[in-house]
Amino acid sequence: MLKWITFAPLIGALLCGFLGKKLGEKFVSFVACGSVGISMVLTFIAFFTKLLPLPENKRQITEHFFTWIEVGTFRADFAYLLDPLSGLYLLFITGVGLLIHIYATGYMHGDEGFYRFFAYLNLFMFMMLTLVLGDNLLLLFVGWEGVGLCSYLLIGYYIERKEAGDAAKKAFIVNRIGDFGYSIGVMVAFTTFTSISFVDKEIGGKVIPSLLSQAGGQAVEGVGMFGVMTVIALLLFVGACGKSAQVPLFVWLPDAMAGPTPVSALIHAATMVTAGVYLTARCSAIFTKSQTAMLMVAVIGAFTAMFAATIGIAQNDIKKVLAYSTVSQLGYMFLACGVGAFSAGIFHVMTHAFFKALLFLGAGSVIHGMHEEQDIRHMGGLKKYMPWTFGTMLVGWLAISGVPLLSGFFSKDEILWQIWASNSLPPGLGKTLWVLAAATALLTAVYMTRLMVLTFWGKERFKVAHGDGHGHHGDKADHHAIHPHESPAVMWVPLVVLAILSVVGGYVGVSAAWGGHNQIEHFLAPVLAKAAPLTDAAHGAVGAASAAASEAVHHDFTTERIFTGISVVIAFLGIFLGWQMFTAKPLRKMPRLLENKYYVDEFYDAAIVTPIQGVSKNFLWRILDVKIIDGAINGIARLFGETGSAMRFLQTGFARSYAAIMLVGAIILILYFTFR
Repeated sequence: MLKWITFAPLIGALLCGFLGKKLGEKFVSFVACGSVGISMVLTFIAFFTKLLPLPENKRQITEHFFTWIEVGTFRADFAYLLDPLSGLYLLFITGVGLLIHIYATGYMHGDEGFYRFFAYLNLFMFMMLTLVLGDNLLLLFVGWEGVGLCSYLLIGYYIERKEAGDAAKKAFIVNRIGDFGYSIGVMVAFTTFTSISFVDKEIGGKVIPSLLSQAGGQAVEGVGMFGVMTVIALLLFVGACGKSAQVPLFVWLPDAMAGPTPVSALIHAATMVTAGVYLTARCSAIFTKSQTAMLMVAVIGAFTAMFAATIGIAQNDIKKVLAYSTVSQLGYMFLACGVGAFSAGIFHVMTHAFFKALLFLGAGSVIHGMHEEQDIRHMGGLKKYMPWTFGTMLVGWLAISGVPLLSGFFSKDEILWQIWASNSLPPGLGKTLWVLAAATALLTAVYMTRLMVLTFWGKERFKVAHGDGHGHHGDKADHHAIHPHESPAVMWVPLVVLAILSVVGGYVGVSAAWGGHNQIEHFLAPVLAKAAPLTDAAHGAVGAASAAASEAVHHDFTTERIFTGISVVIAFLGIFLGWQMFTAKPLRKMPRLLENKYYVDEFYDAAIVTPIQGVSKNFLWRILDVKIIDGAINGIARLFGETGSAMRFLQTGFARSYAAIMLVGAIILILYFTFR
């Protein structure tokens, strides 16, 4: 079934692209949604009837199509791998993907490029499924580059808008930086392990162990050591930072909001941006062998989470708030992976897919009902006009804030506890990272409360927003009044389904401290490596006392319950602070530094973009290209031209001239031999 799970959306993309314009919206809607629906049904059948019944340590199904490249001991198959990690990803990619496709049929209704949009969206689904199911790093890279291409096409979908084109190019270029690190990492991995496959392969009658099993046999490189495992892990992490928008490669994702809102929900909340987390988890056997790399992942994740949260609190575009929230939540996921809690990170990937897709689609419903207005300062009081949108976004708000019994609460609490209990970090750093993560959770509740208050509560500001020249779309929007309305059922029904998933989605990860079995952790355990306790890099010895103490904390249910209580207090405190601050003064002026996103884009322009453009224009073009390369080529051409022109004087066409020349030549020869 794996081939049809992936190829159904590809067939849908081809049908929409070649026939959609002629056959119309109904045909495109049926094909696009139907193809993803087929993928979802087959995914559920494969997952629940084929994968789950297998013994826990043998849950691995491969489907080989053909051998793609085979040179010596190098072999890359076009083959798919279904195991607990890829299976879990398949469930929410196809499930959430189908809901977003259905929503998009209403959101994009009447758009001139309707067929083109769904062709891109279906193609993206094919590439994302290939990324997740690929049984080796090279096939994974095909999907990796494919989702980058589709992201470029979808972000720049509104081709007449310069903003969209610039955002698409920015996303493409920034991702290329990360992809360069990924590609070099794959090369180093092959030269080290002679395999890039996630499963054992038989080549020439000899079984070649998989990349991950070979990596598992390597010694742990302690903090400060930069052996080959550290190099491979850090190079792969560069790729993950690009795709999952981590510092310093995060700048493309907020600008990507220039694309249609369903794109933001699918690509930049539920699927593509989590590819970096998937890569890190899939290669956990490599990362756990380098404590330097694990430390880097944890620190970058924590910094990104806090950094983006502080920016999100000051944004006014409803989609930009959610974009920086996504960057922050991705940082949370990497922080979990960096402390060795890979299953907690993947758990948060799943719950985040539910509530963030809900929030993005809810934002799209607000934009649709507000006639393309996106500035939350020009909203207010919308709950009476959009009851379905308000009710569902209310669930998403509480889930991302970490309110008890909702999905976000379980996954975020698990990450916070795993950070505190980790024994793979230097002394004191785990506690510092926990403080950063807790502060990020507090800020998340504050800025999401601000978004909800300014959008749905308080006075209606949209009635005057367009009389003062401050409409989101400028003068064009200023000439007509806004009359908010609820979105059609085709848009709010997917919101209801996502709201339900945001409520119940976390119960698969209830920890033993609260009477659960943390089913998701046990399910993923066979495919995720465990981080080794902190190693003394100087002596190569494990701190046994520290490890034992940490292990005791890890199983101390009383302490875990106390920290759960702290998480609950943080969530409600954030909501309370946000409510108090922004109901009293909705248009409270935020710090300019945060509004301008710490001037990171301006810094990149000044320090990187402008110098590169200057060197390219003034040296590479005007000097190297025009004067040196073109000058050399044109100079050679002129030399031969001038030589030809000189030679033409010898070809006069008069016989007496030729006779005179021969006579002169003969005289010269006679004189030479006479006086020699």
